[in-house]
Amino acid sequence: MESYAAGETTPALIDQTIGASFESTVAAHGDNEALVEFATGRRWTYAELDRDVDALGRGLMGAGVEKGDRVGVWAPNCAEWTIAQFATAKIGAVLVNVNPSYRTHEFSYALQQSGMKLLISAESFKASDYRAMIQEVTAAQGAEHQLERVVHIGTPDWDALLAEGEGLPDDAVAQRMATLAPSDPINIQYTSGTTGYPKGATLSHTNILNNGFFVTELINFTHEDRLCIPVPFYHCFGMVMGNLGCTTHGATMVIPAPGFDPETTLRCVEAERCTGLYGVPTMFIAMQNHPTFAEHDLSSLRTGCMAGSICPVEVMKRCIEDMHMEQVSIAYGMTETSPVSAQTRDDDDLERRTSTIGRVHPHVELRVVDPATGETVERGTPGELCTRGYSVMLGYWEDEEKTREAVDADGWMHTGDLAEMREDGYLNIVGRIKDMVIRGGENIYPREIEEFLYTHPDVQDVQVIGVPDERYGEELCAWIKLRDGAQPLDTEGVRAFATGKLAHYKIPRYVMLVEEFPMTVTGKIRKVQMREETTEKLGLVGAGHGADQRR
Repeated sequence: MESYAAGETTPALIDQTIGASFESTVAAHGDNEALVEFATGRRWTYAELDRDVDALGRGLMGAGVEKGDRVGVWAPNCAEWTIAQFATAKIGAVLVNVNPSYRTHEFSYALQQSGMKLLISAESFKASDYRAMIQEVTAAQGAEHQLERVVHIGTPDWDALLAEGEGLPDDAVAQRMATLAPSDPINIQYTSGTTGYPKGATLSHTNILNNGFFVTELINFTHEDRLCIPVPFYHCFGMVMGNLGCTTHGATMVIPAPGFDPETTLRCVEAERCTGLYGVPTMFIAMQNHPTFAEHDLSSLRTGCMAGSICPVEVMKRCIEDMHMEQVSIAYGMTETSPVSAQTRDDDDLERRTSTIGRVHPHVELRVVDPATGETVERGTPGELCTRGYSVMLGYWEDEEKTREAVDADGWMHTGDLAEMREDGYLNIVGRIKDMVIRGGENIYPREIEEFLYTHPDVQDVQVIGVPDERYGEELCAWIKLRDGAQPLDTEGVRAFATGKLAHYKIPRYVMLVEEFPMTVTGKIRKVQMREETTEKLGLVGAGHGADQRR
């Protein structure tokens, strides 16, 4: 059987703009709690949130923001981020998500590449002085940028922007909404940029509204659910799977903190009686290993999503057994597909929910192809995962060449992920095409070795990479993060543990004990950086024709 699957087609896709969908929820659940900011105690019902969204929408219109103009948000998670998300959607402005971790070089690129007209920004967060960075970048760009106005959250700037809309008719936002179409571009999200410049994935109302709806539909969300969202809003996980997942069901969005903190997230779940919790695997690992973990009452939880990177089996099992998330779901996707293309279902057995990324999403097609020929492979054979359907982005902002490289003439988005489709249609990600290690002609998928090493009692987290080798072209190196109190683990210890259980060529030649892995804010491991650091540290520069040379 071929590695092809098409998702169910019921319920139908939502044929509305984000604003129209949001107002439908307000009409049905106006008194329900819509948004909670745990750190400050601020709360909004859906009716109150709609009022504040419209006030900001009028303010943006009063400031001259037209349909299609780009409005940036550069801030950690906060209520104003969410308000801006829905206000820009209602007036047809294209929201540009700016990573809170960006520094001047990256911000300068996003500012100029998107043609941003107005920027809503925090003043500062952690080590980031946004006000100073904005001044530095705009001064350096001079007349090259199109930025007309900067509005800092929590300052008189915000009040002044709201005041801009006070002279507009009460129905100004509604009039603008009436001119919008679900297919309009509404969001630019810059990809993580683990290599090279980030690309601006351009997404429509249809893209992200429906994806948010179906992610939470598959974990049985209703207006009675309360979702703790510690993942960043600037990324699809927060603003689509989180915010739009909630608003399409009348559920409550709960922001635990501006940035992720494991103990604060645990306290928030307990205090707000959250029924769902999102996170990338590193977040769940941090919570499960926090010294106060056992002190928190997490019994209100029933579900949630783990996504963003490959999910270790042992971590998933603890979510189910220790965090009461019996219906926890694994979701797989990428920014360019709004993001989710595959997800486990609530009635899946434990094996499927702990060893696969689920099956094809509603209204989406998936296939696994031979990277060399483009032909669909048989089930059980690794190949590149491709996806097609409503969720595929409109394209990369003002970059037709990169768009054509990613989306073929038949509309298939090429993910760059190596996957296997099982006979039952469930999928396993076996790695990235660029991460695959070729040792002496043997294709090795690091995921398989990582999952094996997770079973070692002293291993808390592990990542496996290929490094150059004069004899075999590449050899394996395992970066290992040990559990607290564990004995040091060296190469011989790993070899002894793996001998007889893994083929000899899959046993790592090198082991590096580390405190953390280099990663993007969204939890994606930067294996390119790991390869570079390992190659330099072990003195392997110039050896072989390994992964670095192939890339």
